[in-house]
Amino acid sequence: MATYTLPELPYDYAALEPVINPQIIELHHDKHHAAYVKGANDTLEQLEEARDKEAWGAINGLQKNLAFHLSGHILHSIYWHNMTGDGGGEPLAADGVGDLADAITESFGSFAGFKAQLTKASATTQGSGWGVLAYEPLSGRLIVEQVYDHQGNVGQGSVPILVFDAWEHAFYLQYKNQKVDFIEAMWQVVNWQDVAKRYAAAKERADVLLLAP
Repeated sequence: MATYTLPELPYDYAALEPVINPQIIELHHDKHHAAYVKGANDTLEQLEEARDKEAWGAINGLQKNLAFHLSGHILHSIYWHNMTGDGGGEPLAADGVGDLADAITESFGSFAGFKAQLTKASATTQGSGWGVLAYEPLSGRLIVEQVYDHQGNVGQGSVPILVFDAWEHAFYLQYKNQKVDFIEAMWQVVNWQDVAKRYAAAKERADVLLLAP
């Protein structure tokens, strides 16, 4: 059975200073992300045992656990690559990300409008969650999603291409309870090259959904 593994960081712990300090990156990756990987693998083992024993009393909880841990693993795996110490600013054609920039303008009216929406969606999550820019293949447009925990409130089939982690463990050691300050700072480290590659890949794979004729 396939299992999940914790990916290595694409940079060292200090690479995103001063926006995110090294202690947060180390704890976030080595402890929190690792826990989601372990949780997904443990749940798969428990589901295998349930099938072998035909014991389905815990099926609802196990399915919820799998969605929670697997989605946490997936979103964090995107999150690390969405950031770079040389990032920030606005995606521009001059930087080779013109298709992404055009898609943002077409879907949100302007980059400023998109930035405001994703900032608000991220900063106002109730409890734990994420702000996500996703490619929605049914319409072929970009949408902003406000994800609760890791898996709730998500449009089926949407592909996340830029994610802002709004869980407290992502910022509390540095920003205390000022989530909005952390989200505002996150724009300084967005890796638009990575986001543009994810956008292009999502468009190419759009036909994997079984769409009505």
